[in-house]
Amino acid sequence: MNDSGNWTEPKEMRAHLDVVPSGPTMTSDSIPMHFDPKTLRAGRLERLRAMMREADLAAVVLLDPYNQRYATGSRNMFGYFLRNSTRYIYVPQEGPVILFEYPGSAHVSTHLETIDEARTSKVVWSSVNARDTDAAAPFAEEIADLVRQHGGGATKIGLDRCFHLLAVGLENQGLTVEDCNARILWTRAVKTPEEVACLAQSMAASEAAVAAVERQIRPGVTEQDLFATMYENVIRGGGEFIETRLLNSGPRTNPWFNEASSRPIRPGEMVDLDTDTIGCNGYYCDMSRSFHCGPGRPTGYQKMLYQMAYEQVQYNMSILKPGMSFREIAQKAWPIPERFYDLRYPSVIHGVGMHGETPMIAHYGDFDRFSNDGILQPGMVVSVESYIGEPNGPEGIKLEDEVVVTGDGVELLSKYPYDDALLGRQV
Repeated sequence: MNDSGNWTEPKEMRAHLDVVPSGPTMTSDSIPMHFDPKTLRAGRLERLRAMMREADLAAVVLLDPYNQRYATGSRNMFGYFLRNSTRYIYVPQEGPVILFEYPGSAHVSTHLETIDEARTSKVVWSSVNARDTDAAAPFAEEIADLVRQHGGGATKIGLDRCFHLLAVGLENQGLTVEDCNARILWTRAVKTPEEVACLAQSMAASEAAVAAVERQIRPGVTEQDLFATMYENVIRGGGEFIETRLLNSGPRTNPWFNEASSRPIRPGEMVDLDTDTIGCNGYYCDMSRSFHCGPGRPTGYQKMLYQMAYEQVQYNMSILKPGMSFREIAQKAWPIPERFYDLRYPSVIHGVGMHGETPMIAHYGDFDRFSNDGILQPGMVVSVESYIGEPNGPEGIKLEDEVVVTGDGVELLSKYPYDDALLGRQV
């Protein structure tokens, strides 16, 4: 940092400053915003069944609400079933898809062409009534009978939430049980065109919510006031819920991951947010921005942090190409200066779909501890992350953009503008 408080970048990094990916892969408007819901559901179910054929799974039993929605489009009391996995869907390689539903609510989903039959769950309320042991056998008997009817003699079945008692019950029925959640997440990693349209809609609606937050930033407003503004606008825009409470200000922006509080924002402070939104059609929006609270202008230190975070995001977007290995991406990613390395964001990029998904590519120094290798493929959607702050620093900056991988690069899904004053583009 020089005497004026601005960052002086190392010589080897100067060539990357203000790198903005360009060309048709980054500037075209080819991302669809409209889709046919039946085509969306059919495409996802076919991808799931293709995975099942490859893994020789006669059927899968889906207890995770995200996987249920992916396979069928069915949603019911989503938050409740995230913590109380007693609603499940039986999906065979071939044959009827059967929903095992909460009593009295089958009508919520039976209009869907992807649901062939609805029955009452055998394990509903089992945990709260201490009946898990009693419920496991009836659950397993019914599923095993379906596999015998539709499995063509195959006996291997996948559970995406592999609960011990349920797995043992199925094994007692002569089935081989596999935890299939990792396979499903890899299947979901490559999006259909209809899914990309869903993600674009979710992003547009969530960005409108972020704009409402930016308009409300002023001295005296609290972090919770701003978070409430974002949540209200997410719901009004057709979104469903926000997974985190990552909206903070001033000294609470360093380190990252502080949740929205009742703290009033003061003049001259930074306000950082991450959307982390389950938005339109159940698809995730994951972008981050940082804002300066006036009156007055950002300090040299604030601009230095912002410009570094911006550079990290832009540079890492510019290197992404289909066919790259995840390890190669980590190795080639923007080099974080040593004084900011300890507070680095955990990932360089991570997948985006119905939530934060596969892949999760950690920084090169963390790669073997947190990541598996793989190949970046067209149709993957990822968020490119940056957090820049130093230990015991006064503030930090969080920036993030979401992109879809194309045939020769990436295309932006997030279009929310950056701050010209913080980028030093305004006098």
